[in-house]
Amino acid sequence: MVKLLRLLQSGTATPLRTLLAAPTGKAAARLGQAMAQARSTLSESDGACLPSTAHTLHKLLYPSHGKSPVLQADVIVVDEASMIDLELMARLLKAVPAQARLVLLGDKDQLASVEAGAVMSQLCQAPWLQANTMVLTRSHRFDPDLGIGAWAKACNAGDSAGLQALWQAAPEVCWSESTAVTKLISANSNSTDILQAVAAAWSPWRKLLAPLQQGQACEDAQALALLHSFGRIGVLCGLREGPWGVNHFNQQLQQALGFANTEWFIGRPVMARRNDYALGLMNGDLGMCLPVRVDGDIRLRVALPDGQGGVRWLVPSRLGAIDTVFAMTVHQSQGSEFEQVLLILPNVDTALLTRELVYTGVTRASQGLCVWAPAPSLLLQAVVHPVVRSGGLSEPPL
Repeated sequence: MVKLLRLLQSGTATPLRTLLAAPTGKAAARLGQAMAQARSTLSESDGACLPSTAHTLHKLLYPSHGKSPVLQADVIVVDEASMIDLELMARLLKAVPAQARLVLLGDKDQLASVEAGAVMSQLCQAPWLQANTMVLTRSHRFDPDLGIGAWAKACNAGDSAGLQALWQAAPEVCWSESTAVTKLISANSNSTDILQAVAAAWSPWRKLLAPLQQGQACEDAQALALLHSFGRIGVLCGLREGPWGVNHFNQQLQQALGFANTEWFIGRPVMARRNDYALGLMNGDLGMCLPVRVDGDIRLRVALPDGQGGVRWLVPSRLGAIDTVFAMTVHQSQGSEFEQVLLILPNVDTALLTRELVYTGVTRASQGLCVWAPAPSLLLQAVVHPVVRSGGLSEPPL
């Protein structure tokens, strides 16, 4: 993306007004961090064309005054575009000035939007857009042909036989941070041992958290370090409810990590489930409950990255629609990257278990992936069942 923005700027002597956006707060934060990191490696003149912040699409397209906006930009770049539904895409296109460039970036093979449509996938397949579509095939997250990359390729191709061979070749372990891909089989594994092993993988985060649990107040730098350390591990579930759902595993991991069964506690990781414009909180924003000093007393507050290298603090009682996220659904993980991922699939067939869900879960990992499939046949069955949606985008607009 950095090379693209610098290339566009090189074609004109006038500084381009560039907007960066993403569908969720989490994806926007990662985009902003990537731009900040890129700017730090460039000279002041070379980095001048790179925006310093990224916005959520909802913040850009649903302003407080309620009127449909026209975006004041020459270039608009939207990352994680596979998460955009038909209604949001229509609103985006109306807001883009006629003379501006719109660049949509994303993985067309990931899970489609929760709402109607599979816009990114259908646009990439539309014959009338082929001249304006570029497919990148090199992954910078993992080797495309080995380990995680091989699993991703088999899933994406619907290669059930190839995935079965990879499954059989993967070592069966309780948890490993040293092997690219491992597997768990519930019939041969004790779930308590597994969750204790996953909890142990968070030991660097727990060491950072310990002084705060003993009465120390948290500073901004500590909060950012805690969020980063916790975010190394991703526990992803295919379902929300049931014995193999995210709600169950959140409770189990909270217990395995030694936290009390209370609503708010030091270290509670949370994710916003919907936008709250009064708080500036967007769907997908991640935070953590930590102790801070307020008027001489220690109070619990939720720390969230501000997108500019700092932290903002919110009162827990003001937060409404939030989830605890020791574990999260694969849908919630879109826009995220974890060093290590535990992907938990259900033991019963469900319409949610599709090629896109498995592929998205697998590709959230950069270094290590552990797949917990209590019924391996359902994993192999899922990759031959892609999501089929009608979005009306196969034909060019009139």
